[in-house]
Amino acid sequence: MPPFEMNPERTGFTRLLEEMKESEMRCYGVVVNSFYELEEVYADHYRKVLGRKTWHIGPLSFSNTDIEEKTHRGKEVSINAHECLKWLDMKEPSSVVYLCFGSLVKFPDSQLRDIATGLEASGQQFIWVVRKSKKDGEEREEWLPEGFEKRMEGKGLIIRGWAPQVLILDHEAIGAFVTHCGWNSTLEGVSAGVPMVTWPVGAEFYNEKLVTEVLKIGVPVGAKKWVRLVGDTIKWEAVEKSVKRIMEGEEAEELRNKAKLLSQLARRAVEEGGSSNSDLNALIEELGSLRH
Repeated sequence: MPPFEMNPERTGFTRLLEEMKESEMRCYGVVVNSFYELEEVYADHYRKVLGRKTWHIGPLSFSNTDIEEKTHRGKEVSINAHECLKWLDMKEPSSVVYLCFGSLVKFPDSQLRDIATGLEASGQQFIWVVRKSKKDGEEREEWLPEGFEKRMEGKGLIIRGWAPQVLILDHEAIGAFVTHCGWNSTLEGVSAGVPMVTWPVGAEFYNEKLVTEVLKIGVPVGAKKWVRLVGDTIKWEAVEKSVKRIMEGEEAEELRNKAKLLSQLARRAVEEGGSSNSDLNALIEELGSLRH
């Protein structure tokens, strides 16, 4: 049995996975945005047991070295990056929860209200990225509890649209990351040394298991079903509980220490002589030899 319940209406997605697998089997090798130390058992299995060529050359987010590059990774941001950093500069280290669920997730209003209620009940400071726009002249948004933004003024920041995620995660004020476990977001969280609350929505349940059960740098919010784009229904009490768990107490400190250690390994991997740097050089050399 699979480790999670899947929606039976998945034929299109299944076909896509089959085509991806067939393409992978025909290709010369696979270039991976990861680093060997993060998943060495799996990397060794892929290479030695399955006999496939692979090169781990990440985390690629480290190629963005200044504020402007980090700000404009992906789409045009919906908030002034300097204002966002100024807001974070006023916070204590590891005191802010960052919530973002990628570019495809479309939570219903009822789920957004539960997230808001859970955040308020947790008592934690937060930055929350929401794929909603505030309409001109609209005083109250139906997906927010009445008076929520006024009550959270100074304590919570809602970004409607696209956020400078790498820049935010790298800030010392960020203490945890509530994420849908997409691979880019997962790796950016690892690179920043931030523990995670895992909330898989689509095909990210295996990434969740890597974070919570293998790396042990996160806690699950409790999502069990794969419901495309909208995800499993999570009540506000579960949001409150998981956010408190990742931010308070001895377990939270232990998770944070493990996450910081992985961040150090990630940075060493891309340095001269590191595993990703060596894999990149080996890839260039091998592809170069094929030309001759």
